[in-house]
Amino acid sequence: MYHAILPFYRSAYNHSHEMIVLEMYSYRSGIPLIDEVTGGFDAGTNYLVLAPPMSPADDLAFFLTKPILGEYAIVLSTNERAAEVIDSFKVMGVDKRYVGAIDAITKSSSPGIADTSRLMFVASPTDLTGIGIKFSKMVELIFEGEFSDGEGGLFPPPIRFCVNSVSTLLMYRKMEVLYQFLHVLTTKVKKIDGIGFYVMNTESFDERTVAILKQLMDGVFEVKTEQNAPLMRIQGLKGVPSDWMNFTITKGQVAISS
Repeated sequence: MYHAILPFYRSAYNHSHEMIVLEMYSYRSGIPLIDEVTGGFDAGTNYLVLAPPMSPADDLAFFLTKPILGEYAIVLSTNERAAEVIDSFKVMGVDKRYVGAIDAITKSSSPGIADTSRLMFVASPTDLTGIGIKFSKMVELIFEGEFSDGEGGLFPPPIRFCVNSVSTLLMYRKMEVLYQFLHVLTTKVKKIDGIGFYVMNTESFDERTVAILKQLMDGVFEVKTEQNAPLMRIQGLKGVPSDWMNFTITKGQVAISS
């Protein structure tokens, strides 16, 4: 259905209800250092968020996934319940009608829980097939205008996607299986002109595993902590320096200092 859409461009309707084609769509990062240089992330791209435990990686990934006006967000959560995910976006001032969660935790304790258009559930993080089906279904609902009762305005609808986290999936499945699964997911994100962010714990897996997953990505956000201060470097964004930079996340906003 949505595969035939002209890639990278969005259309909208003017006041006379005539369709107009807009320029190539860019996803604003909300970080001036990135947006002022690049104009935002290109549609159809995927980024790895590498970070050690107890770092603000989840907050950073959710910030980058936060939809702005006219956009949607889908989060695959293997660490938090769907309600907690939605609350994280509400704290950032996001209208929850434009955020969906695929929950891989709740169904194990509440097997009778039912899906809605914006909250879907799989039995466990091992159910990669189920996760893929739910993701495709949620995307389909967004494209058909059945995901939210709010007005989208752009078509194809811009969709941000986050996996939190790849590390949990790797605990349950072999690398070869997960690679194929992520290959399918990242390809779907490209086909719908979306943007994807994939959180991974740097201390739980060897460099080879990380290097293999990087092959699926267009860039990397790497986080570390020194002297209780979080630092970040960005690789793969043209014009954006790849040096380590201090950053803070306060009230849903990211500030970077060199």
